[in-house]
Amino acid sequence: MRFYSVIVCLVSFVLSVRALHFEVEAVEATRAPTCIRDFVTEGQLVVVSVHSSGSSGDGQKLNMFIRDSVGNEYRNKKDFAGDLRVAFTAHASAAFDVCFQNVLVRKGKSLSREIELDIEAGSAARDWNAIQAAEKLKPVELELRKIEELTDEIVGELEYLKAREERLRDTNESTNRRVRNFSVAIIIALIALGAWQLTYLRNYFKAKHII
Repeated sequence: MRFYSVIVCLVSFVLSVRALHFEVEAVEATRAPTCIRDFVTEGQLVVVSVHSSGSSGDGQKLNMFIRDSVGNEYRNKKDFAGDLRVAFTAHASAAFDVCFQNVLVRKGKSLSREIELDIEAGSAARDWNAIQAAEKLKPVELELRKIEELTDEIVGELEYLKAREERLRDTNESTNRRVRNFSVAIIIALIALGAWQLTYLRNYFKAKHII
């Protein structure tokens, strides 16, 4: 029972929400946005919850977009305030950015918005209360279900890392093979050029009766 309690606490810690609290200053539209980066695997559920201070018409416009490193855009929200919740399924195993751009509308003032950002991915993003109510699970059964899904995610991530390592190894081996073949080709070309030069000089000297 004590061991089970330790496991439950560990899983609860792993499944905890990754919350950030920061401030975005209102600047010119040409300035680069403030971005938070995370990584997800293909087909993984992601829920992004945002709470911002301020209100529309307060002299600043807060824009947000979510985009991954391979070009997929999941949300583009302009001029929002208050609460915003975005749920999406990752199209690829890649890093994704949650970016905020606070555009200064009313000149001459120093304005900013406070942002509270929560990012949940995988099993942590699921509505476990709804699952418990729908399937009539006991608390212990619910925790075991969380552990099971978290284990499946860990196994999936390990398989992805293994496949990625195999691809990198194949790329390295292919590069080494090409470099080796290129080096051999250069050596053969140099030997052939040297032999041709010796033959040419020998024939030239013989034609001039030097040797």
